[in-house]
Amino acid sequence: MTSDPQPMHRDLRDLTDPVVVLAFAGWNDAGAAATDTLAHLDTLAEAREVFTLDSEEYYDFQVNRPTVTRPVPNEAVVTWPRTEFRAGRIGDRDLLLITGPEPNLRWKSFSAAIVSALRSVRPSLVVLLGALLADTPHTRPIPVSKSASSDALIEKYGAERASYEGPTGIVGILSGAFETAGFETLSLWAAVPHYVSSSPNPKAILALIKRLEDVTGLHLGYADLPELSRAWERGVNQLIEDDAELSDYVSGLEADQDETELPEASGDAIAADFERYLRRHGQDPSG
Repeated sequence: MTSDPQPMHRDLRDLTDPVVVLAFAGWNDAGAAATDTLAHLDTLAEAREVFTLDSEEYYDFQVNRPTVTRPVPNEAVVTWPRTEFRAGRIGDRDLLLITGPEPNLRWKSFSAAIVSALRSVRPSLVVLLGALLADTPHTRPIPVSKSASSDALIEKYGAERASYEGPTGIVGILSGAFETAGFETLSLWAAVPHYVSSSPNPKAILALIKRLEDVTGLHLGYADLPELSRAWERGVNQLIEDDAELSDYVSGLEADQDETELPEASGDAIAADFERYLRRHGQDPSG
């Protein structure tokens, strides 16, 4: 049994200025915001599966169990947990999406297998998506942190310097492996309100999509995400109306965030939104 990816299609080696985006279900994916964002990209890019990693190498099937479906009577189809590589295109740029459950086993060889595949792809940028539970109110924009380790990338993308210390998931391991391999690598993490962490969270998905637009220059479609985000927020408002303690707690989070938000941050957000508007209308934000 090998830890290498299955043979990739020839056209994967000829991708045009490819951006690679990765998201994994599990520890790195509060409210499924990261994997749902990748699923949105998958639909937008009309992505197709090009290969997978051998699931028996990396998954404990008592933790990530296979599922059985019966598309027709007397026929059972078993779907095994796996890491998929899916290729698509947005505008004039190719996209490679890598997703699956967070692996349970052999993280070192798992990382090495993905690095080996990306050496053939030669990505112009690798973006790792994550989501965490945080003390952030659902009524405010979902914060998305953007981090990198090198001075060049911090300056190029306006990212923060990666500074987290503590237990990590596969996203953290892959970030280090990609940087060591010499890939331009960014991590985007959405801060999901911890008191409403169920999936789907369209507001968090929209926040990650907008930040992806900023760093990739791609014109990404929002589809019905803005409307779904407003509906989601109204639904949460209705749920907490009958809970005085939770309502007071959210009001406190709002006050804390409003007090600590700097005017410069609001100005930066306005500028970023304006640049996105110009890009969507075929104009160059730089003038």
